[in-house]
Amino acid sequence: MRWIALFDDAPAMLAVRREREPLHLAYLREHDSEILIGGGLREAPGEPFVGGLWVLEVDSRERAVALIEGDPYFVPEHRRYRLLTWGKALADQAVVL
Repeated sequence: MRWIALFDDAPAMLAVRREREPLHLAYLREHDSEILIGGGLREAPGEPFVGGLWVLEVDSRERAVALIEGDPYFVPEHRRYRLLTWGKALADQAVVL
């Protein structure tokens, strides 16, 4: 089942990002069979990060939550998230980013 996690960061999250980026990237690599796409969101190119987006392929919502909340970037007072199930339109067409 595919899920989308949309992250909304408070301004204080920028310091967390700087401090924990190596741990976060290692976490994404460790779970790359489940976290298929991940990346930061900005208001415009070159602007500070304001959130992030993940596309996950996991068996359950509980597993998606465990992955999100196990990430070194997960700091509840600085980062909120929405978790939505997602189905790709034109499922017969492969997409490579």
